[in-house]
Amino acid sequence: MSVENAEHGGGGFAIDPMHQFEIKTLFPMQFGSIDASFTNSSLFMVIAAALLTLLMLVGINRRAMVPGRLQSIVELSYEFIANMLRDNVGSAGLRFFPFVFTLFMFILALNLLGMVPYAFTVTSHIIVTFALAFFIFIGVTILGFAVHGFGFFKFFVPHGVPAYLLPLVVPIEVVSYLTRPISLSVRLFANMMAGHTVLKVFAGFVIALGAFGYLPGLLPLAFMVALTGLEVLVAALQAYVFAILTCIYLNDALHMH
Repeated sequence: MSVENAEHGGGGFAIDPMHQFEIKTLFPMQFGSIDASFTNSSLFMVIAAALLTLLMLVGINRRAMVPGRLQSIVELSYEFIANMLRDNVGSAGLRFFPFVFTLFMFILALNLLGMVPYAFTVTSHIIVTFALAFFIFIGVTILGFAVHGFGFFKFFVPHGVPAYLLPLVVPIEVVSYLTRPISLSVRLFANMMAGHTVLKVFAGFVIALGAFGYLPGLLPLAFMVALTGLEVLVAALQAYVFAILTCIYLNDALHMH
């Protein structure tokens, strides 16, 4: 979480908990009417990708029979995602392993990087999470039509529903399907933004109450330590939820059930 210097004004203490989510331009780039500037968000995406690449290269470099820490992390991550695909999609889903593995590790890295002091939480912005979710939605829909052709429309007609209920059920199924990228993106964005905002607020309490002595600031400090541990858990959990929902969507596209 980005805990920045306190802002003093009006004789009191104030911290803006939303200031940590501000997009800042590092290298301006303009292509006609398109603003392609390199921002702090872009920087942390590059850092996350670089750290993951380094982890994978170093982790699989030795391939020892008795794995070290980095090799264990890589192997456990590999088995975790492979098992997730087998359980939710079946053996046919293993061909999508590179995509789901990259997606999970990238989101996990972005979430955990956001916990580093003065870092920027990329997944706290809806535009980033929606871009990921929308790309998955489009890809899964294309996959569904590629595998089943126009028979993929049967996905919106639940088996066993009486004919007289279809005018009501089919629109509900279509709307539910079309809202997938929204629910997928908002879940990740809202959890990361809310958690970091609460952490910043309690950080302000610690500093403000610390002005009256050490004891008044101990309670919010203890709560903040516990909340930080919870946020690390949420960071991993939200990456898992994003990945497993992607597996479920792939299963729907391949098997339509």
